[in-house]
Amino acid sequence: MVYVYGIPNCATVKKARAWLAAQGVDHAFHDFKKLGVPTQRLDAWLAALGWEALLNRRGTTWRQLDDATRAGVTDVTTARALMLAKPSVIRRPVVEWDDAVTVGFDPDDWQRRC
Repeated sequence: MVYVYGIPNCATVKKARAWLAAQGVDHAFHDFKKLGVPTQRLDAWLAALGWEALLNRRGTTWRQLDDATRAGVTDVTTARALMLAKPSVIRRPVVEWDDAVTVGFDPDDWQRRC
């Protein structure tokens, strides 16, 4: 089973879920807005990917933060706290495959995994 984490109205998450469905890949979706960010999963993602890969600095949520908050994100501890407080700052989708965790949508990479 593939697990997809994100926000349902995110365009990239929509593309990713549609791609998985089109490929016939059985998957479950975890909605950050409704269910929050699972802390144990977040810790595993941070360990596997690193906080810089997981932090979405291009998104609206990041841009709307004040300068002091953005400047205060300097390591895994501060990034984790921000991700728990504002899940929309997590790059999406986070996908847990049988053997790996990925972030973002890359159909070529995903095709190799399926």
